[in-house]
Formats: sequence, structure tokens, C-alpha cells
Amino acid sequence: MAKYSKKASEKVEEAVHEMKEGDLKTGTGKKVSSRKQAIAIGLSEARKEGAKVPDKKK
Repeated sequence: MAKYSKKASEKVEEAVHEMKEGDLKTGTGKKVSSRKQAIAIGLSEARKEGAKVPDKKK
């Protein structure tokens, strides 16, 4: 069974691609330099759109 939906995977892929191009920004406007941070942003966007994504770790 897949942990993440296909849509969530696509969102993460988009975010990582933007990060590599230097277009991805944090909430404060700084450039994202960390791959982990790009993945977190992608999952967050997928969550907002209602994709199947596990809850955030507490």
C-alpha cells in the first residue's frame, strides 16, 4: 500500500525541481536550500489540496 498519493508525489517533485532552479521560497521569502525543506513544502501543498498524505509528526 502506498504511503503517499500520486498527487502528493507530483507536488513534492515540483517543489524539489523549483528548489534546484532557485525559484522556491520559504514563507518569509528566503530561498530554500535544503532538499528536506523542499519536500516538506511539497507535502504541505499536497495536504492543502486534499491529497493522501500522512499527518505531520508531532
